[in-house]
Amino acid sequence: MLDLSRLRALHAVSVHGSVAGAAAALGYTPSAVSQQIAKLERETRTTLLERRGRGVALTEEARHLASTAQELLGIVERAETTLEERRGQPSGLLRVAAFASAARGLLPGVLAELADRHPALEVRLTEVDPHLSVDLVTRGVTDLAVAHDWDIAPLPVPEGVEQAVIGDDLCDLLVPAGHPFTARSVVRRADLGGERWICQPPGRVCHDWLVRTLRAVGAEPHVVHVAEENHTLVALVAAGLGVAVVPRLGTGPLPPGAVAVPLRPTPVRRVHALWRAGAARRPAITEAVRTLQEHWATTSGGPGECP
Repeated sequence: MLDLSRLRALHAVSVHGSVAGAAAALGYTPSAVSQQIAKLERETRTTLLERRGRGVALTEEARHLASTAQELLGIVERAETTLEERRGQPSGLLRVAAFASAARGLLPGVLAELADRHPALEVRLTEVDPHLSVDLVTRGVTDLAVAHDWDIAPLPVPEGVEQAVIGDDLCDLLVPAGHPFTARSVVRRADLGGERWICQPPGRVCHDWLVRTLRAVGAEPHVVHVAEENHTLVALVAAGLGVAVVPRLGTGPLPPGAVAVPLRPTPVRRVHALWRAGAARRPAITEAVRTLQEHWATTSGGPGECP
C-alpha cells in the first residue's frame, strides 16, 4: 500500500515545481522531501523525478501519481473536516498562506491568539505572493489563504473556493520631506504627472494601478526605481529619490524623511480570506477567519503607516 505522507511530498513537488518549494510548504527539509520521494520510487518501482539542469522534473508516471495523490488528499481532508466538526473544537493542522505585508502586519497577532486559545490546533504560516495563493487553496496545498486585490484587478475566485472580506487596506502617497505636496491637505490624481516614481515591477498590481491611474489623467509615469518590497519603497522615498503609493498594512511608523500625504480618491486594496468549500465546516477555518477579522481593526494601520 502506498504511503500517504510520501504521496503528499510528491504532490507538493508537482505543485511548487521543486523539492525546495515543496519542503518550504510542508515544513520539512529538502533532504527529507527527497528521501520521501526516493522511498516512493522504491515502493512503486518507478522513476518519479528526473534531473533537469539544476532542478528536477516529474516524469509522466509521477504526474499521474500526483493527480491521484490530490484526489486521495481531498478524501482525507473531508474525513478530517467531519471529525473536527463533530468535536466542535479547532484542532489538527491548519496551513495558512499570506502575502508579505499581511504575514508581517496581521498574522503574528492572529497566530498567537489561536495558539493561546486552541492548543490542539497547529497553524503553519507560509509567505506567498497573492497571485499564487488562490491556486494553492484550489489544489489543496494550503487550507486558508490571505490575499488581496485592487479595484482594477478583482481577485479571481474559482468554483469550489469560498471567501470572506477581512478589511480594506487604504494607501497613502509617500513623498520626501520638503516635497511641495507636504504643504497640501489633499493631493488629487490629476496632480501626479511629472513626479519621479518608485514602484514595484511591471506585472504587479501596484505597478498596473500606477500606469492606469496616470494614463487616465493624461500622464505617463516616470519610474526611476523598482523594488519588490514595500519597505524598500519607503526607504527610497525617505532618501529623497522619488514618490510612491504604498498600502498601510504591515510597515508601521514611517522613517524620518518620508511623509504620507492623503491622495484622493484614496487607493484601496481589499484583503480576503479564502478556503475550499469542502473545508468550510471546519471549526479551525471558522475560528481563523473570525480572528483575522477581529484583529484587522487594530493592525491595519493609520495615516503615516504603510506595508
